[in-house]
Amino acid sequence: MIHPKIFVLSAPSGAGKSTLIRRILPKVSNLVFSISATTRKPRPMEQDGREYFFKSKEEFLHMIENDELAEWQEVFGNYYGTPKSFITGNIAKGNSLILDIDVYGKTKLDKVFPENVGIFITAPSVGEITNRLASRKTESAEDLAKRVAKAEEEIAYATTKGNYKYTIVNNILDDAEIELLDIIKSEHGKENGK
Repeated sequence: MIHPKIFVLSAPSGAGKSTLIRRILPKVSNLVFSISATTRKPRPMEQDGREYFFKSKEEFLHMIENDELAEWQEVFGNYYGTPKSFITGNIAKGNSLILDIDVYGKTKLDKVFPENVGIFITAPSVGEITNRLASRKTESAEDLAKRVAKAEEEIAYATTKGNYKYTIVNNILDDAEIELLDIIKSEHGKENGK
């Protein structure tokens, strides 16, 4: 029997989390990707309710005031958060959710949904993260250095203060995908808290 679960995936930049999520979603029935609310403007081809719930700053602040968010934060002048109603509505339908949240957001979410299953994804080393980010060729040397420093900070936080039941070292993508699928299938057979 499948028991709906909340899976929280966190990872430093360059660990391959987004790729893993894209690869496993079609392979697990009743697994829904959690859509966040944001105040950032939609990019071309993005649709409200598909990539994000796009909100004005006033609407987002109203959601905070009304305790409608499981976690939220401000990043580079824009707000991002996870609506509680999206999570509870899907659980009520029998769906499990996969949330893409950083290590700090996970700590906030733990207070609202303590039964979530934390999965931390990392690369074999900080050097490998640096190589993966550099190979994208999307950032200046200064921005790359900032991302690597942030990755080191997130890894340290996850391993000392984070509440992660599982850690996946994404060295070979296919192996990491199999490991993630095994974790999700195993957890689906367990009742919450067991």
